Amino acid sequence: MPSAPLGFHRGGQGANSPPSSRRRHSHLGVGRSGAADRGALRLANRLLANPEDAACLEVTLGGLKVRAAGDLLVALTGAPCPATVTSPDGRTRGVGHASVERLPDGATLRLGVPPRGLRTYLAVRGGIDVPEVLGSRATDLLSGLGPARPAAGSVLPVGPAPAAFPAADLAPVPEPESGVLMLDVMPGPRHDWFTPGALAALCAEPYEVTPHSDRVGMRLRGPHLERARDGELPSEGMVLGALQVPPSGQPTLFLADHPVTGGYPVIAVVRDHHVDRAAQARPGQHVRFRLAGGHRFH
Repeated sequence: MPSAPLGFHRGGQGANSPPSSRRRHSHLGVGRSGAADRGALRLANRLLANPEDAACLEVTLGGLKVRAAGDLLVALTGAPCPATVTSPDGRTRGVGHASVERLPDGATLRLGVPPRGLRTYLAVRGGIDVPEVLGSRATDLLSGLGPARPAAGSVLPVGPAPAAFPAADLAPVPEPESGVLMLDVMPGPRHDWFTPGALAALCAEPYEVTPHSDRVGMRLRGPHLERARDGELPSEGMVLGALQVPPSGQPTLFLADHPVTGGYPVIAVVRDHHVDRAAQARPGQHVRFRLAGGHRFH
């Protein structure tokens, strides 16, 4: 039997339902999409004994308001934000982060703005049961594939509860960093399109995350990366974490909904274990890059 649905009242600056990525379709021009902070998604689902790839809500900078149409178990992970549950009789209580919480029938969950980090994940026991598109429930902002982003008045179906029960009430995990983020990189496939000092320049000074950033890519402002060649490349494959540099010399870090191909050279690629960290960087925050894996500047 399906669980009770979740009524969507307000989504703040953005909410969508990212489960695991849409795999094995890049030859059709379809990106993987999925959660921007994959570790936070997996943790939220593990807390509720869901499959790790169950769909949830990814909320940008808080502001979410949802109401339960039946008794539900929920968990919040990622960017910790002030969260309250208001019961139908008007009583309000606080909600813990990275913990299993009960959302009774008719109760309203509200999320404030997180003091650090960017993306918060709301998982429901049973998962958000929206229809799959090409084998995934992920909403891809670039291609438009997947279920529509929830709007005020939406009712989100919740799937059947899994047979297993939650094994822990709380996961003591570190919060996203609020200072300068250090991200490990390795040289990209087109680093030779830049002057010999460009890769060192990339790693020498911090870059600021600009407001023109989203799930497709993080636009950065900092040291200019000078090319050694004129012209543009034919379009070629792009990967999660690629640092693509347009003619402006200011890099863009590709995130979950990045394009499958691109024509600007990639000077470096953020190591996979730091992509989740990058996904929690908010506008105005600074990131630094560190050449890792035994690579050296030339």
